Amino acid sequence: MAMTMAMRVAIYHNILWSRYKGQVFSRLYSQSRAKQIDASFVQVAETEAVRVRLGTVDLSYHQYPYRLLFRGSIDEISRARKSFALVRDLLRHPTDLVVMPGYHRVEYWAMLALCLLLRRKRAVFCDATIHDQPRQYLKELAKRIFFRRCDGFFCYGQRSKQYILGYGVEESKINFRVQAAALPHDYDPAKVLAQYRDQNADYSTSPVFLYVGRLSAEKGLKDAFVALKRVRERFPAARLNLVGAGPLKDELAANVSQLGLEGAVTFLGSKDLPAIASLLVTSVALVLPSYSEPWGLVVNEALSYGCPVVVSDHCGCVPELVIDGTTGYSFETGNPEALASAMISAIGLSSNRAHVAEQCLNAISHFTPERAAAQILDGCTKILNGTA
Repeated sequence: MAMTMAMRVAIYHNILWSRYKGQVFSRLYSQSRAKQIDASFVQVAETEAVRVRLGTVDLSYHQYPYRLLFRGSIDEISRARKSFALVRDLLRHPTDLVVMPGYHRVEYWAMLALCLLLRRKRAVFCDATIHDQPRQYLKELAKRIFFRRCDGFFCYGQRSKQYILGYGVEESKINFRVQAAALPHDYDPAKVLAQYRDQNADYSTSPVFLYVGRLSAEKGLKDAFVALKRVRERFPAARLNLVGAGPLKDELAANVSQLGLEGAVTFLGSKDLPAIASLLVTSVALVLPSYSEPWGLVVNEALSYGCPVVVSDHCGCVPELVIDGTTGYSFETGNPEALASAMISAIGLSSNRAHVAEQCLNAISHFTPERAAAQILDGCTKILNGTA
């Protein structure tokens, strides 16, 4: 009896640094054989400029074979070199389906053109939403052209799906998948919940909010400072801890001084996830006031550690993860008064923190690397079988 030939899929990704993609790709590789898929993985470069300060590549999250095209930062490699390397890799490794990492760079257009020439099926990862960037006519036209020549799409979140549909893409070509955070290898939700049940902390006496991310303009941190000042009118001991680094650090520190919040806002610098986890357990809520945020993986992390969230309605994860009054609250982006109200509500929500933590853990329990990998493989099968 003849054996069924495995379908060959090549998945390309920008940088090896991404731990969450490492976990998803690791699960995808381990599941692929059962799906009769021969999956290969290509990482363009090790890291990028904005990630350098956040630490080196942790290879323990990448338990799958991969080809690395360039050492160092992807920002230091010219478009011509990246295009040449990707085209050469495509020519050297024939596959039935090529999954491209995006559509917004010249090198991805080079991949698309070669796939069309070689008559290989092609799909693309898309995590953008309508709130990400102001639309420009020529860029929008280019996206329509690119998308029309793709056989399938991988997105996470309802807002990303709606974004793709807005370009006239057939819904059957869009493969919806969950977004999963890369948690420590020894992470155990039962231990997280037990930690809350063992303690009897009153989060309303001295409520501490936490922000984790880049210190940059699109994150809306100045709104968070104004909101904190409003919150302190009702809760004078309220504070905000900031974890992260970025180009706006000095400007944000000056803004804190102007608002008279020197003792209420603390810049903690960059920290690893275990350290952030300790902060989440002792914080009344994670605050993410971003003006632009395709998803917001830090929300996954917060919920995984039983911490409710206060998230701007421009963040892609809001419909799936932010359940008002259960896992936290969303608020109108760019509205400090609405943010302050949501923060105050979050303080009240944590009156029974063990119960809230359990709800957060239940909400995030389906957003796992295993499920994300299975959904990608199912999408690949649909595209290869012509049912997408």
